[in-house]
Amino acid sequence: MNYYLIIRGPLGCGKTTISKELAKKLNAKHISIDSLLDKHGLTNDKEEGYISQKSFIKANEIAIREAKRYLTKNKPVIFDGNFYWKSQIDHLINNLKFQSYVFTLHAPLKVCIERDSKRISPHGEGAAMVVYNKVNSFNYGNVIDVSKPINKTIQEIISYLSIH
Repeated sequence: MNYYLIIRGPLGCGKTTISKELAKKLNAKHISIDSLLDKHGLTNDKEEGYISQKSFIKANEIAIREAKRYLTKNKPVIFDGNFYWKSQIDHLINNLKFQSYVFTLHAPLKVCIERDSKRISPHGEGAAMVVYNKVNSFNYGNVIDVSKPINKTIQEIISYLSIH
């Protein structure tokens, strides 16, 4: 069955860790929007102090091309990123005509800041707070509390998928 997941949430909530574990369990392709932004130099154009919607749409276009290669072969795809612009989510869904599932991950701000601080290249407390507020300005799809153990989070996400 060809479908894709969008895993969205603030810095440090565990998006990439969860997405990689899900990719293993579901035999899916993992695509990091943040990596595409960095690789293609799309982080400099700003809008309201954030990476612009235009930059995220460009990253989506790259991601869509890659995802279609897997989806047309019935391999699921998992996108992970902040997805703090609703327009970015809508663009991805409107331009990738396969079954989609969106999950918004929630963790307390304190947890996100602490996890970010332990990265090799932390974004910093200020960035974590700003992105946290922007991401949490709206929910999209299924909201998942990620304060439980990762295996429970993975099980909860899988329970929403109508895969056979």
